[in-house]
Amino acid sequence: MATSINEITNEPAIDIALDTIKIKKQALVFCNTRRSCEATAEKIGKQIKENSVVLDELGNKILKVLSSPTRQCRRLANCIRKGTAFHHAGLASKQRKLVEDSFRQGIIKIICSTPTLAMGINLPAFRAILKDLKRYGGRWGLKYIQTLEYHQMAGRAGRPDFNDEFGEAICMAKNQDEADEIVEKFIHAPPEKIYSKLAVEPVLRTYCLSLVATKFCKSKKTLIEFFEKTFYGHQYGDMQEIENIIEKILGYLEEWEFIKYSGQANDFVTASDLGSDKLEATKLGERVAQLYLDPYTAHFIITCLRRATQKIHDEFSYIQMACSTLELRPLNSVRVKEVEFIEAELGELSDKLIVYEPSIFEPEYDDFLKSMKTTLALVNWMNEKNEDDILEEFNIAPGELHVKRNLIDWILFATEEICNLLNFKDLIKIIKKTRYRLDKGVKEELIPLVRLRNVGRVRARVLFRNGIKNLGDLKKTDLTKLTQLIGPRVAKNLKKQLGQEVEEVKKGKRKGQLGLGKY
Repeated sequence: MATSINEITNEPAIDIALDTIKIKKQALVFCNTRRSCEATAEKIGKQIKENSVVLDELGNKILKVLSSPTRQCRRLANCIRKGTAFHHAGLASKQRKLVEDSFRQGIIKIICSTPTLAMGINLPAFRAILKDLKRYGGRWGLKYIQTLEYHQMAGRAGRPDFNDEFGEAICMAKNQDEADEIVEKFIHAPPEKIYSKLAVEPVLRTYCLSLVATKFCKSKKTLIEFFEKTFYGHQYGDMQEIENIIEKILGYLEEWEFIKYSGQANDFVTASDLGSDKLEATKLGERVAQLYLDPYTAHFIITCLRRATQKIHDEFSYIQMACSTLELRPLNSVRVKEVEFIEAELGELSDKLIVYEPSIFEPEYDDFLKSMKTTLALVNWMNEKNEDDILEEFNIAPGELHVKRNLIDWILFATEEICNLLNFKDLIKIIKKTRYRLDKGVKEELIPLVRLRNVGRVRARVLFRNGIKNLGDLKKTDLTKLTQLIGPRVAKNLKKQLGQEVEEVKKGKRKGQLGLGKY
């Protein structure tokens, strides 16, 4: 169905989005980068003159998600007040949910998104506007996305659940030749074949250990028979390659003491000498499998813990260790202007490293610098820097920061469990403290205060600066002063948590010179 669209700007994607609003429909605009998402949403918003009380309230909610709004939060709130939004992994999860729910309710008309909304999210989009069909592919430069990815994005248009009889997926072409190429590559072409990734070592390591630990496979023979019945076995038929990889992985698991061969007499007699094929997980191997850790990561953690017993170590040491694991990848890239700063910090902190520090000439050095950058950002978070400061200094968005914090908490919890099994009891206290500070985002001095309900890093710092440094100080502080500092509701709640009787504070007493100011 041919549609005439007014050319209001010099960007077709923006004109189509504005036409979608004009016909009282909604659209998803897919962009290839976060920066493009944000800029496109802003440009569309600038062409919209109307706003509403509902959109203003939604914009205010976006600003309140974080304790201190970042420039990204303010940018999103400004877009939302015009009925547009952007959506990518850099947003906090609550912000993404607010955007998605508001789009479903018809409050937001246009979302500019990276492919985060292309997979499995049902939204009432009449149009899917594919602004970019090319993406940066490393040393190869810009190249076309896969046909399967195009199908996923185009498939967001026209949802029967939302009473759409049809939808429109619109691609941008600069000329007729490019339009013909797009039709040939994406519309007429079938999607790419799916290939099993089971032979990738990190995947096989995890599955081999879990199958042995759960006693689902009790020998090398049954392990290979299991993999023969998988999609990989069905697709490739010849299991020789995967058998060779399994053989190598079992050797690693035995060397790392996660499995053992039944009947192995002693350290001087190998399984092959005995001809044993029966596999059994050690107690350590069972726990690693239960923690869903890649066995390589578990071995790396154990190596680091042994180093920690012989070195000075603190919270930095364990966060940097966690940031060096495969589970934290991909890490944020290091910008050229950041290299000197990171290396200067490394010079100050190298004595506390419990991981191997590669030479600047080794290929691993780039990944090492990335792990250092993420570590420094998280240490800043623990030292009470807010999300806006971290975004400004490290270019790590709040959503990314939150994901990394959760992953590191999982890695450090696993580290605690390994410490218990290997009798590294002296290390557990510092690991627990690291996890707690990372969760709350506070310096060590605030830990007694943030243990209370309704006291976060901001309120705790206000109390600390006014001489209330622990629960004893809180008990001695009268309700009037506490009300002046953190408000009547929270003040009364704290007194009740401490088991103290609470009397109503007279009106007018809550206003004072002290308050929950910016810090």
